[in-house]
Amino acid sequence: MPEGPLILIADPEPRTLAMIFEPEAMARLKQLGTVRVHADGQHLSNQELDAALARAAIVIGQIDLPAERLAGMGKLKAIFNVEGNFLPNIDYGWCFQHGIHVLNTSPVYATSVAETALGMALDLCREITSTHEAFRSKSEKWGLESNGGSFLLTGTKVGIVGLGDLGSALRRMLMPFRCEVRVFDPWLSERRVREQDCIPSDLDDVFRLSRVVFLFASSTSENQGSIGKRELDLMQRGSVLLVMSRAGIIDFESLEASVRSGHVRAGIDVFPVEPLSRDSALRHLEGVILSSHRSGGMPESFLEISRLVVADSELILRGLPPQACKRAERETVARMRSRPVSKS
Repeated sequence: MPEGPLILIADPEPRTLAMIFEPEAMARLKQLGTVRVHADGQHLSNQELDAALARAAIVIGQIDLPAERLAGMGKLKAIFNVEGNFLPNIDYGWCFQHGIHVLNTSPVYATSVAETALGMALDLCREITSTHEAFRSKSEKWGLESNGGSFLLTGTKVGIVGLGDLGSALRRMLMPFRCEVRVFDPWLSERRVREQDCIPSDLDDVFRLSRVVFLFASSTSENQGSIGKRELDLMQRGSVLLVMSRAGIIDFESLEASVRSGHVRAGIDVFPVEPLSRDSALRHLEGVILSSHRSGGMPESFLEISRLVVADSELILRGLPPQACKRAERETVARMRSRPVSKS
């Protein structure tokens, strides 16, 4: 009996097989073809790896695939990045030219990141953590004075920068709060923005008219440091800013100065350099909640990775287009500036 298509799991780090594959998902993957593993200490020899690559229909992982290697992979149909970014380890132009799907599993993090963003926003709007800390120092305020800087998230004006998977998940969670939501996303049409009951806006209006702003934009060649002192100064004093996706889009010196002055309160899950320096002033400022790039890394999210990979592999091996994972797009992938997740 001839073997089915070869599915190669190669260099999925920093993910491990146990982290992303439940037994049921692995069993379904093995029903699709022959699975070879080059990961978790089960590394193939160079000769075995070359032979597997030559036969592979599906590659799962972050193995380097320059054009020279891809040229010898005549059976290849799809590559899945299971870290969650489009990295420069692949010759995307070659893949586009030869009809190879390049996909990543970033949609699995949308719900968990949005939950954290919503929680941090509620905390900052209502000054929950700062009031708790005041109790520790016996300096808490009571009565009307205790809510002097607080405001309701319900009914407030909200801005979202980047209405992709993360921003869209947050928008759904905001529905019960009846917020007027403005969106800046230059990669989306106005129609797509309005379909999610949002107001298409330029970046200045998002910051000027919103009392809570969520940053979910991907890091690209065009938006590095695009949010700085000028944009932060547009915000109403005491407004809330959530930095949830890519740190490269915001000037952290300006953000720190704005928090220090009390102009904005901030929730931050991502930083330009991680881990955050032990002597960073952000650790000691009032009006900021810090999170160690943990909002997306939930066990439930990691296990969802294999479910998306299996679902799309089933379609691709039947000659149908993938539906679950995010596809690399010819027009935008070269502009992405994501850094690999740390393997530590």
